[in-house]
Amino acid sequence: MAELDLREVHLGFGGLKVLEGVSFAIEAGELLALIGPNGAGKTSVLNCVCGIYRPTSGDVFFRSERITGERPHAIARLGIARTFQHGELLPHLSVLDNLLIGRHTRLNAGIVSQALFLPAARAAEQAQREAVERILEFVELERYRHQPVGTLGFGTQKIVGFARALALEPKVLLLDEPSAGLNREEREDLARHILRIKHELGIAMVWVEHDMQMVADLADRLYVLNYGIPLAAGTPETVLKDPRVIEAYLGAGAT
Repeated sequence: MAELDLREVHLGFGGLKVLEGVSFAIEAGELLALIGPNGAGKTSVLNCVCGIYRPTSGDVFFRSERITGERPHAIARLGIARTFQHGELLPHLSVLDNLLIGRHTRLNAGIVSQALFLPAARAAEQAQREAVERILEFVELERYRHQPVGTLGFGTQKIVGFARALALEPKVLLLDEPSAGLNREEREDLARHILRIKHELGIAMVWVEHDMQMVADLADRLYVLNYGIPLAAGTPETVLKDPRVIEAYLGAGAT
């Protein structure tokens, strides 16, 4: 059973066609890189999956359950998390608090229990903090746990956003250009975290990325879009040699 399955997804705004017939499925522990030139519709695919956009036609399934048109919070509760290109963190809060916010769907204490801070609420909060500490250790951010996010460097903030998505304990992780703006050392750290998620946690990942070297080294499969139209799909070795893909990235003269 596929963790995530997109079937003939189309998206349009008025007369503008953004996606046309996007179809792919991804299994647990698989890393699918979604690539294409700027404006190809890659982020729009993620937005259709997580409920920010509703497809004009076609369907999205999570573990065989149709989630097309569901609200973002309901989709997150099922176990689909994402990162954003610009982090979208709360800069005045600590790293720890940002990750706790990422676990809001896992908090099961009642409103009254939380308001009065009854034993059930205290136990639930302790469980959430222990889970967040495990994630901080996983991404090696323990030393920053109490620092306001806004005081951290850009690269570290990107990892915090990555960790916040993991705090949801997702079954599917959507990564929207996580390496954008990172230096070489930070990209190497990110690559290591991605591989650990794949091999140690077995989470399915859909990864929007422009760094073709990272894609070639890490991805199991590639899915290429060009102006919202599927162009190629397959292994990195095959897709990155496809003349259509080379032309889409570099222009007709490249082939």
